[in-house]
Amino acid sequence: MRHFGLIGKSLSHSFSAKFFNGKFKAEQIEADYQLFEIEDVATIDSLIKEHNLEGFNVTIPYKESIIPHLDGLTKEAHEIGAVNCVVIKNGQKIGHNTDLTGIEASLHWLDIDSNPKALILGTGGASQAVQYALTELGIPFDLISRDPAKGNYTYDNLPVEVVAESKLIINATPVGTWPNVEDAPRIPYAYLTPEHHLLDLVYNPPVTQFLDYGNQRGARTMNGEVMFLAQAAAGWKIWNE
Repeated sequence: MRHFGLIGKSLSHSFSAKFFNGKFKAEQIEADYQLFEIEDVATIDSLIKEHNLEGFNVTIPYKESIIPHLDGLTKEAHEIGAVNCVVIKNGQKIGHNTDLTGIEASLHWLDIDSNPKALILGTGGASQAVQYALTELGIPFDLISRDPAKGNYTYDNLPVEVVAESKLIINATPVGTWPNVEDAPRIPYAYLTPEHHLLDLVYNPPVTQFLDYGNQRGARTMNGEVMFLAQAAAGWKIWNE
């Protein structure tokens, strides 16, 4: 039996175990996938040993803090500065970033006609992958952060003109994730138009309050399901190379 899993702090929203265990059953693979809620990422080695893990995914809040506990990173993971997938071979833990694959797939399916100015909500691990993807595509962007030192704006000093001009807005925060489904990032939604594209990396619920506000203004919206499926498939490929 092969063993995989997901580490994070709060995982009640995650579909990862259902996805991977369903995949194992459909493909008649003797493997299982578990959710591991941990309070300290420094316990990762004991977790790997206890459950004999061959690989694991990483989610909030450990995509950055996991890095010092790994033995190596791929080029993309190093440049992004965040890891969401780890493969363990010959006792070595190698970090990858398959969020990038998921974000690229999402932007493709969102079908943006041109390269608009973008606004990224959040500056954590997921945001860093979004920033990398947009840079590769030549799409300029501004960052909103709760920390004035990390973003171009905070939620309290965001000019309405920036929202109006940013035709691509990406929520790279966990705000609005189940069970807190009534929450939404604090931006002036009244300035959204049918020319706007909203991408939420959250996939549970399928229509977040962020996306609902966009729908009310006629914007084109997309949740994080495509990203989830694309990054999961990329992770499975890495674990089986």
